[in-house]
Amino acid sequence: MSGTKVWYLYIIRAAGNSLYTGITTDVNRRFSEHCATAKAISNKGAKALRGKHPLKLEFFCEVGNRSDALKIEYKVKKLSKTAKEKLILGEQSINELS
Repeated sequence: MSGTKVWYLYIIRAAGNSLYTGITTDVNRRFSEHCATAKAISNKGAKALRGKHPLKLEFFCEVGNRSDALKIEYKVKKLSKTAKEKLILGEQSINELS
C-alpha cells in the first residue's frame, strides 16, 4: 500500500453547538483552513462554517482510503446529532457504521 494516502473523518463543533463532519488526509491543515474561513480570512474552509467562530475539533479517526472515507462520511452525516455526540464521546464506534 505504499504511496496510498491515509484518510481521516473529523467532526468540528461550531458556534451554536452545531456539528460539521468532513474528511481529509491532514486533519490539522484542514481544521486550520476551517478556522481561517470562520474568521473570514480565507476561502478554503467549508461555507457552512463561515461566521461560526469559534470552532473546536471534537473528533477525528483514521478511516482508510478515500473511498472508505467518503462512505463513512456519508453515513455519519446521516446520523442524528445525538448519535454524533455518542461518536464524539466514544460511546459508539465508527466500525459500527460500516
